[in-house]
Amino acid sequence: MFIGHALLAFALVALGARRLDVRHERALQLGVVAALFAAVPDVDVVYAPVGLLIQSVGTLSPDVFWETANVVHRGPTHSLVMGAILALAVALWATEKRQWRTLSLALATLLVAIATAVSGVVGGAVVLVFAVAGVGVGAFAARRLDIAPRPLFAVAVAGLFSHPFGDLFTGGPPPFLYPFDVTLVAERILLHPDPTGHLLAAFAVELGTVWLAVWTYARLSGYQLPALVHPRAALGAGYAAAALLLPAPTLEQSAHFVFSVLAIGVVGAPVRPFSHGVDWLETVVTGLAAVTVAAVAYALAYGVL
Repeated sequence: MFIGHALLAFALVALGARRLDVRHERALQLGVVAALFAAVPDVDVVYAPVGLLIQSVGTLSPDVFWETANVVHRGPTHSLVMGAILALAVALWATEKRQWRTLSLALATLLVAIATAVSGVVGGAVVLVFAVAGVGVGAFAARRLDIAPRPLFAVAVAGLFSHPFGDLFTGGPPPFLYPFDVTLVAERILLHPDPTGHLLAAFAVELGTVWLAVWTYARLSGYQLPALVHPRAALGAGYAAAALLLPAPTLEQSAHFVFSVLAIGVVGAPVRPFSHGVDWLETVVTGLAAVTVAAVAYALAYGVL
């Protein structure tokens, strides 16, 4: 759901900015920054290469490694509490005033200290990367795009807060109120009682998010979305045969479905997509349409079997 998190934040912020009469180009810029912030919580994957390096020298057993990884991933960095503190630190750093930047560093240090106390050294190290990445995105937005601290705070909150909710369909619910021992959501939201049905529904949610982002970009850029769909997208209907040829996918075993259905987007996209007369957005939209047709065809075929 990594891409979905970013695209959802992009669409929500860009459309929200337009509702506030922000000009189209600026709304798109704010949406992109929100997408970058939405990607920041997943920096917790840095534990994997570090942990594997440690494991390679024999100081960490595989069981301990994966147990720690499961605790760290979708842990402190996916907390609304930690996200709010980081968003404030981002805005304070963007003021470029010494006293506010000192307070920003203090907040970042507080985040690391909290994670270290609750989740150990590994948790603290991951949150350190989380804080640096967040402030880095904010510094880039403030300097390169000239976004003032207050709107930057709002965009950071939108990006950081939107991310954890996307994990409710495909993974275990993140600790929304970490470090407090309060459970906001106890279990994954089940979209369908059948494991394959749930996967297909979650994939549909992901596709819907991508379509929302593409529609937002097209609308704010002056494109008509239906005009960008090439007839080649209809090739996706042939993916219905995969319901007979491939094992039924689930969340635990979904790679064969995900990679094969996404490959339909490459097949369905216009030939020589960047040649004269073929817009890159037409390639993206047609490929996405082909994947959508393929997913619907597969779902219909699976439902019949």
